Amino acid sequence: MARLMLDHLVKKYAAGYAVRDVSLDVADGEMVCLLGPSGCGKTTTLRIIAGFIVPDDGDVSIDGKSILRLPPERRPTGMVFQRYTLWPHMDVWHNVAFGLELRGRPRKEIDQAVQGALDLVGLPGSDKRYPSQLSGGQQQRVALARALVLEPRILLLDEPFSNLDAQLRVRMRDELTAIQRRVGITSVFVTHDQEEALSIADRIAVMRAGQIEQVATPSDLYARPATRFVASFIGTMNWFDASVDAEGAATATGFRFPLPPGARLASGEEVSIGVRPEDLLVESPERGGIAADVTQVTDLGHYRRIGAEAPGLGKVVAFADKSRDVRPGPRGLRPRRALFYRGDQLVGLVDLAETPSPA
Repeated sequence: MARLMLDHLVKKYAAGYAVRDVSLDVADGEMVCLLGPSGCGKTTTLRIIAGFIVPDDGDVSIDGKSILRLPPERRPTGMVFQRYTLWPHMDVWHNVAFGLELRGRPRKEIDQAVQGALDLVGLPGSDKRYPSQLSGGQQQRVALARALVLEPRILLLDEPFSNLDAQLRVRMRDELTAIQRRVGITSVFVTHDQEEALSIADRIAVMRAGQIEQVATPSDLYARPATRFVASFIGTMNWFDASVDAEGAATATGFRFPLPPGARLASGEEVSIGVRPEDLLVESPERGGIAADVTQVTDLGHYRRIGAEAPGLGKVVAFADKSRDVRPGPRGLRPRRALFYRGDQLVGLVDLAETPSPA
């Protein structure tokens, strides 16, 4: 299909930068998600690619050729919007065929393309129905078919499932992933939903304040978040303030962590230690660890969310397998994996085979 490259994109408004020095390389056939909170610049970036917004600086190229001078209708991109934007007075066939009709394609060719696109999105035989006769999920499939029927080289999706209920969102993103893999089309998907991004993306670009904080595969992003922002935005994290002691360890309230291999941390230096809830073991008091009180146990299906409080640590969250019988009351906390941050930047991680030594 195509390789998409964003080269130092900049877009500034009176209120400040919407996009600041964004560079990204999307490989042929890859699905990349732009992920971040509202106002981080992800939709502006997508609209620059589509041609709806002109950047103040930088370039957008496909297979090494700039497309910045091309208007939206002449770019080899297809866009699926958050709102379905289907014409209510047109049936499904005409909604999907609209772009091909504008291009003056023969009627027989258009009909074959429309039927093929509807088959691809799982809506065969629906061409004579109107949008009002379709469910939300079916309407979004029609919108996807309308984009795919033009055979774009790049597929752009702007939070296309945000108006659907939770179960339908899961089903639709599974179907989208299957279609994208089948067609092999290079795709950029915008979302603020971390679960959505983690489930469909080959790589995720996490954005903050108009800039990309980190680009990585879902597994790498979760396991080694490069900044504190990414660590807090992707999943849940417990944070412990610590200082490096003269013996080369980091002392947090109740714990003494070994330093990450190769980390250049000086004695007396302050660090932040992040521990994922699944890496915080909740044990019986007899097994050691930091004494804590479990205050809440919430059953979330296949696992339990445990809320606990410990002197000096405050409130922490742990995840436990449903088979574990954890109840409110005195317990011990034992981290088994820790991420170290100097300021906002990751400096290393430690896998703890044993309980950290008491401070």
